[in-house]
Amino acid sequence: MFKDRVDAAEQLALALKKYQKKKDHIILGLPRGGVIIAAKVAKILGLPLDIIIPRKIPAPNNPELAIGGLCEDSIFLNNDLITELKISSEYIQQAILKEKLEASRRKKKYLGEEKSRNRDYKTVIIIDDGIATGATIMATIQAIKVKKIIIAVPVAPKTIIELLQKKVDEVVVLLVPDDFYAIGQFYEDFPQITDQEIIHLLRHQNQD
Repeated sequence: MFKDRVDAAEQLALALKKYQKKKDHIILGLPRGGVIIAAKVAKILGLPLDIIIPRKIPAPNNPELAIGGLCEDSIFLNNDLITELKISSEYIQQAILKEKLEASRRKKKYLGEEKSRNRDYKTVIIIDDGIATGATIMATIQAIKVKKIIIAVPVAPKTIIELLQKKVDEVVVLLVPDDFYAIGQFYEDFPQITDQEIIHLLRHQNQD
């Protein structure tokens, strides 16, 4: 169990200590909760912070279940799950369009006219507050074109870790529980994060 996202960030920073002040490395946080952790890790390690905005493609009538994910121009679909649930291509296309619009809204709100900087670095450390289905993180991996990708999260199920290890250079996970239902079950305090909190945090971090 983690006390909260700050506690998880401090522990994650220890696990990533070998990357402290490494040239050509950048921390990439996933909104919303992942940005809280990413910002703290970036500050501890003395690394620059940026964000990238993937979106979950939800199943019909079950917004918590991801049938895929998208990030920038990359789309990842869980075709086995889509076939099992007999989801139509029409629904998938509509859901993709809706989530692309939301990702665009958030990017404009969080970054304004500022462009993403992750492509200016050779190594990207992607941080979220946990991984459940892996759909959004898979889409994020596909969207990033850099020399080296590291995934670092406080908690994730073993099956997802094994999948990610085949896709990226390194996976750092602090807690790998046998029974995994939701990310929030491994935090004592796991509040919803607002857009305004992210905007304030990014502005403050950049000023520092």
